[in-house]
Amino acid sequence: MDWGPWLRRWSGEWVSVAEERELEPEVARERWLGFAPATEEAVAAVEARLERRLPPSYRDFLLTTDGWRHAGQFVWRLRDTSDVDWLCVLEPFWEEAWEGFDEELSPEGESYFSRGLLISRDADAGILFLDPGDVDENGEWAAYSLFSWRAEPPTRFPSFTALMEDLYAEFHQMRKPAGETRDLWDAEVERARSLALAGEVDEAEAILRKAEEFGRVRATVLLAQLLLLLDRHYEAGMLVGRLLHPSFAPDDFYTDPLFTEELLPWLLFQETLPGRNSILRTALYGEQLELRRALAIAEKAGPPTFGNPEFDALVRQALAGDPDAVWPSVQAALARWRPRTADHIAPIALLTDPVLASTLTADRGRALLSQPRSLTD
Repeated sequence: MDWGPWLRRWSGEWVSVAEERELEPEVARERWLGFAPATEEAVAAVEARLERRLPPSYRDFLLTTDGWRHAGQFVWRLRDTSDVDWLCVLEPFWEEAWEGFDEELSPEGESYFSRGLLISRDADAGILFLDPGDVDENGEWAAYSLFSWRAEPPTRFPSFTALMEDLYAEFHQMRKPAGETRDLWDAEVERARSLALAGEVDEAEAILRKAEEFGRVRATVLLAQLLLLLDRHYEAGMLVGRLLHPSFAPDDFYTDPLFTEELLPWLLFQETLPGRNSILRTALYGEQLELRRALAIAEKAGPPTFGNPEFDALVRQALAGDPDAVWPSVQAALARWRPRTADHIAPIALLTDPVLASTLTADRGRALLSQPRSLTD
Protein backbone atom coordinates (compact mmCIF):
# COMPACT_ATOMS: atom_id res chain seq x y z
CA MET A 1 0.00 0.00 0.00
CA ASP A 2 1.28 3.45 -0.97
CA TRP A 3 -0.32 5.14 2.02
CA GLY A 4 0.25 8.80 1.12
CA PRO A 5 -1.92 9.23 -2.02
CA TRP A 6 -4.64 6.90 -0.72
CA LEU A 7 -4.93 8.67 2.62
CA ARG A 8 -4.95 12.05 0.85
CA ARG A 9 -7.88 10.91 -1.27
CA TRP A 10 -9.72 9.65 1.81
CA SER A 11 -9.08 12.95 3.60
CA GLY A 12 -10.31 15.08 0.71
CA GLU A 13 -13.47 13.00 0.37
CA TRP A 14 -14.14 13.17 4.10
CA VAL A 15 -13.75 16.95 4.23
CA SER A 16 -16.09 17.32 1.24
CA VAL A 17 -19.00 15.71 3.13
CA ALA A 18 -18.18 16.61 6.74
CA GLU A 19 -20.55 18.73 8.76
CA GLU A 20 -19.15 21.99 10.06
CA ARG A 21 -19.22 20.77 13.65
CA GLU A 22 -16.99 17.82 12.68
CA LEU A 23 -14.28 19.89 11.04
CA GLU A 24 -11.26 20.75 13.10
CA PRO A 25 -9.63 23.93 11.76
CA GLU A 26 -6.41 22.10 10.92
CA VAL A 27 -8.27 19.37 9.02
CA ALA A 28 -10.33 21.90 7.08
CA ARG A 29 -7.24 23.93 6.23
CA GLU A 30 -4.95 21.08 5.26
CA ARG A 31 -7.66 18.68 3.99
CA TRP A 32 -5.78 15.99 5.90
CA LEU A 33 -7.13 13.59 8.52
CA GLY A 34 -3.66 12.52 9.52
CA PHE A 35 -0.74 14.05 11.36
CA ALA A 36 2.97 14.53 10.77
CA PRO A 37 4.82 11.27 9.96
CA ALA A 38 6.41 9.39 12.83
CA THR A 39 10.20 9.30 12.75
CA GLU A 40 12.13 6.07 12.38
CA GLU A 41 13.40 6.67 15.90
CA ALA A 42 9.85 6.95 17.29
CA VAL A 43 8.76 3.73 15.57
CA ALA A 44 11.89 1.94 16.74
CA ALA A 45 11.19 3.11 20.29
CA VAL A 46 7.69 1.60 20.11
CA GLU A 47 9.14 -1.68 18.87
CA ALA A 48 11.70 -1.69 21.66
CA ARG A 49 8.98 -1.04 24.24
CA LEU A 50 6.75 -3.79 22.83
CA GLU A 51 9.69 -6.12 22.17
CA ARG A 52 8.20 -6.79 18.73
CA ARG A 53 8.82 -5.47 15.24
CA LEU A 54 5.58 -3.96 14.00
CA PRO A 55 3.90 -5.50 10.94
CA PRO A 56 5.05 -3.86 7.67
CA SER A 57 1.76 -2.19 6.69
CA TYR A 58 1.21 -0.65 10.12
CA ARG A 59 4.85 0.41 10.37
CA ASP A 60 4.67 2.16 6.97
CA PHE A 61 1.39 3.77 8.00
CA LEU A 62 2.99 5.35 11.08
CA LEU A 63 5.87 6.59 8.94
CA THR A 64 3.24 8.29 6.76
CA THR A 65 1.04 9.66 9.55
CA ASP A 66 1.51 9.25 13.28
CA GLY A 67 -2.16 8.67 14.06
CA TRP A 68 -5.42 9.16 12.16
CA ARG A 69 -8.81 10.80 12.60
CA HIS A 70 -12.18 9.34 11.53
CA ALA A 71 -11.31 5.77 10.57
CA GLY A 72 -14.71 4.77 9.22
CA GLN A 73 -17.84 5.99 10.95
CA PHE A 74 -17.33 4.67 14.48
CA VAL A 75 -13.62 5.15 15.21
CA TRP A 76 -12.77 8.79 15.74
CA ARG A 77 -9.06 8.50 16.49
CA LEU A 78 -6.30 5.93 16.04
CA ARG A 79 -3.43 5.78 18.49
CA ASP A 80 0.04 7.04 17.62
CA THR A 81 3.56 6.12 18.65
CA SER A 82 3.10 7.90 21.97
CA ASP A 83 0.35 5.63 23.27
CA VAL A 84 -0.06 2.46 21.19
CA ASP A 85 0.23 -0.49 23.57
CA TRP A 86 -1.08 -3.95 24.41
CA LEU A 87 -4.84 -4.28 24.76
CA CYS A 88 -4.49 -6.11 28.08
CA VAL A 89 -2.54 -3.12 29.48
CA LEU A 90 -4.76 -0.32 28.20
CA GLU A 91 -8.26 -1.85 28.25
CA PRO A 92 -8.14 -5.26 29.96
CA PHE A 93 -11.92 -5.42 30.48
CA TRP A 94 -12.49 -6.46 26.84
CA GLU A 95 -10.98 -9.90 27.41
CA GLU A 96 -13.29 -10.65 30.32
CA ALA A 97 -16.37 -9.21 28.59
CA TRP A 98 -15.82 -11.30 25.45
CA GLU A 99 -14.39 -14.43 27.04
CA GLY A 100 -14.86 -17.47 24.86
CA PHE A 101 -15.30 -15.71 21.53
CA ASP A 102 -11.70 -16.33 20.51
CA GLU A 103 -11.41 -19.99 21.55
CA GLU A 104 -11.88 -21.30 18.02
CA LEU A 105 -9.22 -18.94 16.68
CA SER A 106 -6.84 -19.63 19.56
CA PRO A 107 -6.73 -23.42 19.91
CA GLU A 108 -3.57 -23.26 22.00
CA GLY A 109 -5.58 -21.50 24.70
CA GLU A 110 -3.94 -18.08 24.43
CA SER A 111 -6.43 -15.29 23.93
CA TYR A 112 -5.93 -12.80 21.14
CA PHE A 113 -7.33 -10.25 23.58
CA SER A 114 -4.44 -10.89 25.97
CA ARG A 115 -1.81 -10.54 23.22
CA GLY A 116 -3.53 -7.95 20.99
CA LEU A 117 -2.06 -4.54 20.21
CA LEU A 118 -4.66 -1.81 20.69
CA ILE A 119 -4.45 0.72 17.84
CA SER A 120 -7.71 2.67 18.37
CA ARG A 121 -8.01 5.47 20.91
CA ASP A 122 -11.53 6.93 20.63
CA ALA A 123 -14.42 4.86 19.26
CA ASP A 124 -18.12 4.19 19.68
CA ALA A 125 -18.03 1.32 22.22
CA GLY A 126 -15.49 -0.53 20.13
CA ILE A 127 -11.83 -1.23 19.49
CA LEU A 128 -9.39 -2.01 16.69
CA PHE A 129 -6.45 -4.25 17.47
CA LEU A 130 -3.70 -6.29 15.82
CA ASP A 131 -2.79 -9.88 16.72
CA PRO A 132 0.95 -10.73 16.83
CA GLY A 133 0.05 -14.38 17.32
CA ASP A 134 -1.51 -14.58 13.84
CA VAL A 135 1.19 -13.65 11.32
CA ASP A 136 1.28 -14.38 7.58
CA GLU A 137 4.26 -15.09 5.32
CA ASN A 138 4.77 -11.35 4.75
CA GLY A 139 4.99 -10.57 8.43
CA GLU A 140 1.51 -9.02 8.53
CA TRP A 141 -0.47 -9.42 11.75
CA ALA A 142 -4.17 -10.21 11.59
CA ALA A 143 -6.35 -7.22 12.48
CA TYR A 144 -9.68 -7.11 14.29
CA SER A 145 -12.57 -4.72 14.79
CA LEU A 146 -15.02 -5.20 17.65
CA PHE A 147 -18.05 -3.10 18.59
CA SER A 148 -20.16 -4.21 21.53
CA TRP A 149 -23.41 -2.88 20.03
CA ARG A 150 -23.07 -5.24 17.07
CA ALA A 151 -23.43 -8.20 19.47
CA GLU A 152 -21.18 -10.38 17.34
CA PRO A 153 -17.60 -11.70 17.63
CA PRO A 154 -14.66 -9.59 16.46
CA THR A 155 -14.30 -9.31 12.69
CA ARG A 156 -10.95 -10.60 11.43
CA PHE A 157 -8.92 -9.04 8.62
CA PRO A 158 -5.68 -10.48 7.23
CA SER A 159 -3.72 -7.27 7.81
CA PHE A 160 -3.85 -3.68 8.99
CA THR A 161 -4.17 -2.64 5.35
CA ALA A 162 -7.26 -4.81 4.89
CA LEU A 163 -8.79 -3.34 8.06
CA MET A 164 -8.22 0.22 6.84
CA GLU A 165 -9.68 -0.62 3.43
CA ASP A 166 -12.80 -1.93 5.14
CA LEU A 167 -13.09 1.23 7.23
CA TYR A 168 -12.72 3.33 4.08
CA ALA A 169 -15.50 1.33 2.39
CA GLU A 170 -17.67 1.86 5.48
CA PHE A 171 -17.11 5.60 5.18
CA HIS A 172 -18.19 5.49 1.53
CA GLN A 173 -21.21 3.34 2.32
CA MET A 174 -22.52 5.78 4.92
CA ARG A 175 -21.38 9.18 3.61
CA LYS A 176 -21.35 8.54 -0.18
CA PRO A 177 -18.81 11.20 -1.13
CA ALA A 178 -18.37 12.17 -4.77
CA GLY A 179 -15.02 11.67 -6.41
CA GLU A 180 -12.63 9.20 -7.97
CA THR A 181 -13.54 6.24 -5.76
CA ARG A 182 -17.28 6.59 -6.30
CA ASP A 183 -16.78 6.94 -10.05
CA LEU A 184 -14.54 3.88 -10.12
CA TRP A 185 -17.14 1.70 -8.39
CA ASP A 186 -19.95 3.01 -10.54
CA ALA A 187 -17.92 1.95 -13.58
CA GLU A 188 -17.32 -1.45 -11.96
CA VAL A 189 -21.06 -1.90 -11.37
CA GLU A 190 -21.72 -1.25 -15.04
CA ARG A 191 -19.02 -3.77 -15.93
CA ALA A 192 -20.62 -6.31 -13.58
CA ARG A 193 -23.98 -5.75 -15.30
CA SER A 194 -22.41 -6.56 -18.67
CA LEU A 195 -20.68 -9.62 -17.22
CA ALA A 196 -23.93 -10.85 -15.69
CA LEU A 197 -25.75 -10.55 -19.01
CA ALA A 198 -22.85 -12.34 -20.69
CA GLY A 199 -23.30 -15.29 -18.31
CA GLU A 200 -20.21 -14.60 -16.17
CA VAL A 201 -22.06 -15.12 -12.90
CA ASP A 202 -19.24 -15.49 -10.38
CA GLU A 203 -17.17 -12.55 -11.60
CA ALA A 204 -20.24 -10.33 -11.69
CA GLU A 205 -21.23 -11.37 -8.17
CA ALA A 206 -17.74 -10.69 -6.79
CA ILE A 207 -17.67 -7.17 -8.24
CA LEU A 208 -21.18 -6.37 -7.04
CA ARG A 209 -20.41 -7.53 -3.50
CA LYS A 210 -17.41 -5.23 -3.33
CA ALA A 211 -19.34 -2.32 -4.84
CA GLU A 212 -22.07 -2.91 -2.26
CA GLU A 213 -19.49 -2.44 0.49
CA PHE A 214 -18.86 1.01 -0.97
CA GLY A 215 -22.54 1.90 -0.81
CA ARG A 216 -23.38 1.66 -4.48
CA VAL A 217 -27.13 1.02 -4.38
CA ARG A 218 -27.26 -0.07 -8.00
CA ALA A 219 -25.01 -2.97 -7.02
CA THR A 220 -27.63 -4.04 -4.48
CA VAL A 221 -30.33 -4.00 -7.16
CA LEU A 222 -28.27 -6.18 -9.48
CA LEU A 223 -26.89 -8.55 -6.84
CA ALA A 224 -30.35 -9.32 -5.42
CA GLN A 225 -31.44 -10.60 -8.83
CA LEU A 226 -28.49 -12.95 -9.16
CA LEU A 227 -28.97 -14.36 -5.67
CA LEU A 228 -32.68 -15.00 -6.23
CA LEU A 229 -31.97 -17.12 -9.30
CA LEU A 230 -29.13 -18.90 -7.47
CA ASP A 231 -31.69 -20.05 -4.86
CA ARG A 232 -30.09 -17.99 -2.10
CA HIS A 233 -33.38 -16.49 -1.06
CA TYR A 234 -32.52 -15.52 2.50
CA GLU A 235 -29.59 -13.37 1.47
CA ALA A 236 -31.47 -11.99 -1.52
CA GLY A 237 -34.43 -11.18 0.71
CA MET A 238 -32.17 -9.17 3.01
CA LEU A 239 -31.03 -7.10 0.04
CA VAL A 240 -34.56 -6.58 -1.26
CA GLY A 241 -35.69 -5.58 2.23
CA ARG A 242 -32.93 -3.01 2.32
CA LEU A 243 -34.02 -1.66 -1.06
CA LEU A 244 -37.52 -1.15 0.35
CA HIS A 245 -36.27 1.15 3.10
CA PRO A 246 -37.17 4.76 2.25
CA SER A 247 -33.67 6.04 2.97
CA PHE A 248 -32.08 3.40 0.76
CA ALA A 249 -34.41 2.92 -2.22
CA PRO A 250 -33.08 4.35 -5.51
CA ASP A 251 -34.94 7.26 -7.06
CA ASP A 252 -38.17 6.21 -8.78
CA PHE A 253 -37.60 2.61 -7.66
CA TYR A 254 -41.27 1.95 -6.82
CA THR A 255 -42.41 2.88 -10.33
CA ASP A 256 -39.59 1.10 -12.16
CA PRO A 257 -40.83 -1.97 -14.11
CA LEU A 258 -38.02 -3.97 -12.53
CA PHE A 259 -39.84 -3.47 -9.24
CA THR A 260 -43.48 -3.36 -10.34
CA GLU A 261 -43.29 -6.28 -12.81
CA GLU A 262 -40.59 -8.47 -11.26
CA LEU A 263 -39.67 -7.85 -7.62
CA LEU A 264 -43.11 -6.82 -6.35
CA PRO A 265 -44.86 -9.91 -7.82
CA TRP A 266 -42.12 -12.02 -6.22
CA LEU A 267 -42.69 -10.28 -2.86
CA LEU A 268 -46.45 -10.86 -3.12
CA PHE A 269 -45.89 -14.52 -4.00
CA GLN A 270 -43.64 -14.90 -0.95
CA GLU A 271 -46.56 -13.76 1.19
CA THR A 272 -48.47 -16.89 0.15
CA LEU A 273 -45.74 -19.33 1.22
CA PRO A 274 -45.84 -20.84 4.72
CA GLY A 275 -42.95 -20.30 7.06
CA ARG A 276 -41.45 -17.34 5.22
CA ASN A 277 -40.59 -14.06 6.89
CA SER A 278 -42.68 -11.33 5.35
CA ILE A 279 -40.29 -8.91 3.71
CA LEU A 280 -43.17 -6.86 2.40
CA ARG A 281 -45.04 -6.63 5.68
CA THR A 282 -41.88 -5.53 7.47
CA ALA A 283 -41.25 -2.88 4.82
CA LEU A 284 -44.77 -1.49 5.25
CA TYR A 285 -44.18 -0.38 8.84
CA GLY A 286 -44.56 3.37 8.81
CA GLU A 287 -46.15 5.44 6.07
CA GLN A 288 -44.26 4.14 3.02
CA LEU A 289 -46.60 6.00 0.71
CA GLU A 290 -44.79 5.13 -2.52
CA LEU A 291 -44.71 1.43 -1.70
CA ARG A 292 -48.39 1.44 -0.74
CA ARG A 293 -49.21 3.22 -3.99
CA ALA A 294 -47.32 0.56 -5.96
CA LEU A 295 -49.24 -2.16 -4.10
CA ALA A 296 -52.58 -0.50 -4.87
CA ILE A 297 -51.72 -0.37 -8.57
CA ALA A 298 -50.62 -4.02 -8.52
CA GLU A 299 -53.94 -5.07 -6.96
CA LYS A 300 -55.85 -3.50 -9.85
CA ALA A 301 -53.56 -4.88 -12.53
CA GLY A 302 -53.95 -8.27 -14.17
CA PRO A 303 -51.84 -11.33 -13.35
CA PRO A 304 -48.08 -10.78 -13.75
CA THR A 305 -46.28 -11.87 -16.88
CA PHE A 306 -42.96 -13.69 -17.04
CA GLY A 307 -41.47 -10.96 -19.21
CA ASN A 308 -41.64 -9.70 -22.75
CA PRO A 309 -44.40 -11.34 -24.87
CA GLU A 310 -42.14 -13.80 -26.74
CA PHE A 311 -40.52 -15.08 -23.55
CA ASP A 312 -43.79 -15.09 -21.62
CA ALA A 313 -45.50 -17.23 -24.27
CA LEU A 314 -42.67 -19.77 -24.33
CA VAL A 315 -42.61 -20.11 -20.52
CA ARG A 316 -46.38 -20.65 -20.38
CA GLN A 317 -46.08 -23.24 -23.12
CA ALA A 318 -43.38 -25.03 -21.13
CA LEU A 319 -45.52 -25.04 -17.98
CA ALA A 320 -48.41 -26.57 -19.91
CA GLY A 321 -46.27 -29.39 -21.30
CA ASP A 322 -44.25 -32.29 -19.90
CA PRO A 323 -43.34 -31.51 -16.25
CA ASP A 324 -39.94 -33.15 -16.67
CA ALA A 325 -39.13 -30.84 -19.56
CA VAL A 326 -40.13 -27.58 -17.88
CA TRP A 327 -36.69 -26.36 -16.85
CA PRO A 328 -34.91 -27.36 -20.10
CA SER A 329 -37.70 -25.60 -22.01
CA VAL A 330 -37.39 -22.47 -19.85
CA GLN A 331 -33.66 -22.45 -20.39
CA ALA A 332 -34.17 -22.72 -24.14
CA ALA A 333 -36.72 -19.91 -23.99
CA LEU A 334 -34.19 -17.61 -22.36
CA ALA A 335 -32.84 -16.77 -25.80
CA ARG A 336 -36.06 -14.78 -26.29
CA TRP A 337 -35.92 -13.01 -22.91
CA ARG A 338 -35.34 -9.26 -22.88
CA PRO A 339 -34.77 -7.05 -19.83
CA ARG A 340 -37.57 -4.70 -18.86
CA THR A 341 -35.12 -1.94 -17.85
CA ALA A 342 -31.38 -1.26 -18.01
CA ASP A 343 -30.86 -2.78 -14.54
CA HIS A 344 -32.94 -5.89 -15.15
CA ILE A 345 -30.46 -8.77 -15.53
CA ALA A 346 -32.40 -11.91 -14.54
CA PRO A 347 -35.95 -13.27 -15.08
CA ILE A 348 -37.09 -12.96 -11.45
CA ALA A 349 -40.74 -13.26 -12.50
CA LEU A 350 -40.16 -16.98 -13.06
CA LEU A 351 -40.11 -17.33 -9.28
CA THR A 352 -43.74 -16.19 -9.00
CA ASP A 353 -44.92 -19.49 -10.47
CA PRO A 354 -45.47 -22.23 -7.84
CA VAL A 355 -44.02 -25.00 -10.04
CA LEU A 356 -40.91 -23.09 -11.06
CA ALA A 357 -40.36 -21.60 -7.60
CA SER A 358 -40.68 -24.93 -5.81
CA THR A 359 -38.38 -26.77 -8.22
CA LEU A 360 -35.71 -24.12 -8.55
CA THR A 361 -32.29 -25.38 -7.50
CA ALA A 362 -29.00 -23.55 -7.38
CA ASP A 363 -27.82 -25.59 -10.37
CA ARG A 364 -30.90 -24.73 -12.43
CA GLY A 365 -30.60 -21.08 -11.55
CA ARG A 366 -26.91 -21.08 -12.43
CA ALA A 367 -27.68 -22.75 -15.76
CA LEU A 368 -30.07 -19.91 -16.57
CA LEU A 369 -27.71 -17.17 -15.43
CA SER A 370 -24.74 -18.71 -17.25
CA GLN A 371 -26.57 -18.41 -20.54
CA PRO A 372 -25.74 -15.11 -22.31
CA ARG A 373 -28.75 -12.86 -22.47
CA SER A 374 -29.02 -10.35 -25.28
CA LEU A 375 -30.35 -6.83 -24.88
CA THR A 376 -31.73 -6.70 -28.41
CA ASP A 377 -33.17 -9.03 -31.00
